[in-house]
Amino acid sequence: MAVSVENLEGLERKIVLSLPWSEIRTQVAARLKNAQKRARIDGFRPGKAPMKMIEGMYGPAIQDEVLNDAAVTEFYRIAAEDKLKVAGLQALTAENEQSDENVLKVAAVFETFPEITVGDLSACEIERVTAEVGAEDVEKTIEILRKQRTRYEYVERAAQNGDRVIIDFAGKIDGEAFEGGSAENYPFMLGEGRMLPEFEAGVVGMKEGESKDVSVVFPADYHGADVAGKTAVFTITLKNVAEAQLPEVNEEFARALGITDGDVSKMREEIHKNISREIKRRVDDMTKENVMQALRATTPVQVPKALLTQEVERLRREMTENFAAQGLDTKNMGELPDTLFTERAEQRVALGLILSELVAQHDLQANDEQIREVVAGFAESYEDPQEVIDWYMNDQERVQGPASLATEANVVAFILSKAKVNDKNMSFDDVMASAPQA
Repeated sequence: MAVSVENLEGLERKIVLSLPWSEIRTQVAARLKNAQKRARIDGFRPGKAPMKMIEGMYGPAIQDEVLNDAAVTEFYRIAAEDKLKVAGLQALTAENEQSDENVLKVAAVFETFPEITVGDLSACEIERVTAEVGAEDVEKTIEILRKQRTRYEYVERAAQNGDRVIIDFAGKIDGEAFEGGSAENYPFMLGEGRMLPEFEAGVVGMKEGESKDVSVVFPADYHGADVAGKTAVFTITLKNVAEAQLPEVNEEFARALGITDGDVSKMREEIHKNISREIKRRVDDMTKENVMQALRATTPVQVPKALLTQEVERLRREMTENFAAQGLDTKNMGELPDTLFTERAEQRVALGLILSELVAQHDLQANDEQIREVVAGFAESYEDPQEVIDWYMNDQERVQGPASLATEANVVAFILSKAKVNDKNMSFDDVMASAPQA
């Protein structure tokens, strides 16, 4: 017979469990006996303390443990038997009225998963992002790769934009030195905007060994509040000028990029393939984000508190681990507040529930072929792609990530087939400048 479920506020529900006292007492006795065997009490040999003493010392705690374990076990037995959609068990409390001395009545308050009705997808307008990679984009990438391999050669001439210079400088405001206003053997690239414009302009044209005073006005919004809006005079001494030397695009350059035979045309083909893959990943992520926003907007969801709490904790742990990886002292940081994660966690949980419903309704779960295709995309840039594919496909835990991505791709394709789609073509530069999707 189905259990009686009482509706409380929101997604909370209540059922009453019946726990036979005879079973509780039997389990309590068994645990007390185990406790007696392990007890080490002054004046008694190990395991020989009187049971009355053991009951007095451990009885209440052991009974609480047995009651909690029995209630949890009975709750999930009933939940499975009656197919209750449990999102989380909230509380277990003894009922005020206990009408049967042989049975303990326990109220179990829990949350259910919400009923989800996916909105009208045909009413959604979604922007699908596209981009093409042309020959000029390959050349831009080659220039970036050349700059990453820049060498600097000493030159005996005046400094100019594009040079790496090494300087000593000492700054004063109203004749007084200020914190952070001086350095020795300080290197920087002229023309990259690392220093304030007036400072860099003063260095341009200087020669090795030359010194000069340069007046610099700090912006009113400068990050250093003590100097913001003030005028400083810097005494600058130029110690070294080095000119940038970019490698030529030749066989040696191609080999440095992994083209073993040094074929420059092969190098360009490989670069085209690599940046095309990256562009596709980025525009696909942008489109997916647009799809998910539309899906979330058209399908309101009441989020279970239990799932929200779990996601907040997961996000907090993730951020703490990121801080630790950056060398920050997380032990003395204190716990990051829930409010920092609540909105994002709610969005993620709601979207996860909607996606699960959509996948189930329309059979959008990825098949093995689709999962393998995602894995093959991961493996494409490795020296031995098949080894990477096998590494994923032969492990059920590793393959869960690619499986989720493949299922999400099915969802995106399904929603785009139903919605009003507006194509937006972006340039290579704009796509690469966009922040990667989280």
